[in-house]
Amino acid sequence: MRYIVDWHIHSKFSRACSKQLELPVIDEWCKRKGIDVVATGDWTHPAWFKHIKDSLEEKRQGVYQLKGGGACEFMLVQEISQIYKKGDKTRRIHNLVFSPSIETCEKVVAELKRRKFNLRSDGRPILGVDSEDFYKMLKEIDEKIIIIPAHAWTPWYAIFGSKSGFDSIQECFGSMGKYIYAIETGLSSDPAMNWRLSSLDDVLLVSNSDAHSPRNLGREANVFEFDEPPTYDEFVRVLREKDTSKFKYTIEFHPEEGKYHLDGCSNCKFSCLPEESKKLEGRCPGCKRLLTLGVHHRIEELADRDSASVASRKIPYKSIVPLAEIIAEVVGVKSTQSKKVLAEYFRLTNDVANEFTLLLDTPIDQIKKVATDPRLAEAIRRMRAGEMNISPGYDGIFGSVKIFQ
Repeated sequence: MRYIVDWHIHSKFSRACSKQLELPVIDEWCKRKGIDVVATGDWTHPAWFKHIKDSLEEKRQGVYQLKGGGACEFMLVQEISQIYKKGDKTRRIHNLVFSPSIETCEKVVAELKRRKFNLRSDGRPILGVDSEDFYKMLKEIDEKIIIIPAHAWTPWYAIFGSKSGFDSIQECFGSMGKYIYAIETGLSSDPAMNWRLSSLDDVLLVSNSDAHSPRNLGREANVFEFDEPPTYDEFVRVLREKDTSKFKYTIEFHPEEGKYHLDGCSNCKFSCLPEESKKLEGRCPGCKRLLTLGVHHRIEELADRDSASVASRKIPYKSIVPLAEIIAEVVGVKSTQSKKVLAEYFRLTNDVANEFTLLLDTPIDQIKKVATDPRLAEAIRRMRAGEMNISPGYDGIFGSVKIFQ
């Protein structure tokens, strides 16, 4: 059985997130997207945690569903923001915390409250605690808890971020580094970029959406194959043992589309490759301020090999363009929220197949028969073949994909 999994999303209680992000709506969109297992997100927030307990029931160990049944399954995973001093530098790190049960979540929340952390102001709370110490605390509460560093290369809030990160997992997590079984590559990097670091050979690379709205669920995801429906323990075992017989591939956003791929200055609309920013001594040629160094630059700093030399030994990946973006280009509009785009998107995902099936599996000839515009089939063919032009993102500005230009 194929399981498509997205372990990083948010709730309506996280800053800059859609008010539509409630569990029944998430369930509905997961059905439309083709997601089988999704994170609850934000279980440290008291109002969201109440919503989780009121809405979900355990289906298998550590895996939940809407009471009475739903289209997808949920796991108790949430992002934590940590800001602290280490090595004479202020560190800003985002980590995903996986909990095996509601009861464990309650124990974690109780300990965080005892330490006087503010859990009400944001679904993704800010904790002033070192990553190593935090992981030790979690393991003392429940040894089944695991941490996966989130969007590992984002400049501002990530384990390897150019602004406030570290150079290695060990430097960040110390003695707890042995319990880091995976890192999340983030939207601005793909597995091949991460393969360039031999220091990451001992961890798996996972990909998730970091969705701040229902329509962004599944921008990235992980694909597993199981003979029996998986439990929380089984998912963790696959990560811990690097079981490639179960973990088949990841579904990727094109990293150039990510908003921190290249170096750049958003104020001056300037971007460049690492080689050029070095020549510019890291300063914008327009305003002379320091450039925000992107993921590409940071990986160049830490890489010690070419990815091609190890590709055959790694979990593969498939790059996609979201269906709404493809439809928008086909119908000739800029907004993926236009009436034309939404009408075709909902028609296809209601009447034909879910989004992942359409993008990855449905034969092109069949898409030709069901699409309102026959160019949609050609666009999906080109997407699968990698025949497209991408303008890379930088300094908080998303990149753009053009299939017919």
